[in-house]
Amino acid sequence: MELRQLKYFVKVAETLNFSEAAKILCVTQSTLSQQVKQLESELGTELLTRSSHKVSLTEAGSELLPHAQQTLNEAEMCKIRIKDLNSLSTGKLNIGVTYSFSPILTETLITFVKMYPKIRLNILYKPMTELMELLREREVDFVLAFRPTQHMEGVESHILFQNYLSAIVGMNHPLASKDKVTVNELENYDLALPSQGLQARNAFEQIVTPYNKFRVRIELNEANMLLKLVRQSKFISVLAEATIYNETGVKAIPLDIPDNEMSGCVHTLKDTYHKKSMQEFIRLLNESLAVKERQNAWI
Repeated sequence: MELRQLKYFVKVAETLNFSEAAKILCVTQSTLSQQVKQLESELGTELLTRSSHKVSLTEAGSELLPHAQQTLNEAEMCKIRIKDLNSLSTGKLNIGVTYSFSPILTETLITFVKMYPKIRLNILYKPMTELMELLREREVDFVLAFRPTQHMEGVESHILFQNYLSAIVGMNHPLASKDKVTVNELENYDLALPSQGLQARNAFEQIVTPYNKFRVRIELNEANMLLKLVRQSKFISVLAEATIYNETGVKAIPLDIPDNEMSGCVHTLKDTYHKKSMQEFIRLLNESLAVKERQNAWI
């Protein structure tokens, strides 16, 4: 049994189409079919049923598929480990980031690229739920996001810093001179909030009830646009304080509510190999001014 045969079988099993699988693998359909048949011959059983219109897994194929996928993943991890021995002179690091974490990340990105110019960085900005799914599928190596309100199976969350949920206002807003803002005060103004499903919105809805008393006029899934609106109007947004790091013309005022705390975290898969490039990136992130300022604010 060869890894190549398992790879070909897995791709056909995932697509249920020999032609599509061959295109993805960049091999001819006859080569793909031959390799799968050789695997079936070695195992002494049919893994796929074929017809002119349909491909489907047999019982044996369904049983083999998860084990084949695991074997291929472990083989890929072996290759990554060997590459890592080359003193971070090659490789790729895939990082998932929520929109609100973006300001915290910039400093470390610049430092890492200068120190390790041969490591390719692939940064994905998405909502946390989508990023966690990508993490489970190993499409990203780790996720930078605030800690979710619910436990996520198979994921470890390592706290970088503590933060708080804030009312974000322009510098000329009537509330800009205050040290804290109450829920009752928020009811008097039009709100421009992050879209439902984003972390700051989830946290706000969870700790503030009843929620329907607020005048929510705008919902956006892009933090930069929210901040631009706040700068140029009397709208108030509700975001983590860290979201406005290095931003001008806006102010974060802590909400005066119980349990007003958000933990900025690095999220990784449990019991998996962590690339050296990932370990180095997280080390630099912990030492960055952006994170240290957040940490010192809670001392």
